[in-house]
Amino acid sequence: MEDSFAVSEVLRCVQVGLLCVQQRPEDRPTMASVLLMLDSESAVLPLPKRPGYYTERFLDESDLPSDARFWTVNDLTDTIMQGR
Repeated sequence: MEDSFAVSEVLRCVQVGLLCVQQRPEDRPTMASVLLMLDSESAVLPLPKRPGYYTERFLDESDLPSDARFWTVNDLTDTIMQGR
């Protein structure tokens, strides 16, 4: 894919994608706006804010819950199935 797409096109798609996953729904563009941003090279794109799925990469140990041995860095838990 090295020469398949212009770098400016790829960057525009990434920026529009980041605009679509912003934390607050009211900050996200409408589909009509997304289509306009992707279709028009002259459309000025706003800078995206923090995405809704963003988590810090480096956690301080004081931020971890007391049962941290059951947690991973990305806040996923491992469930153990037990019969009743």
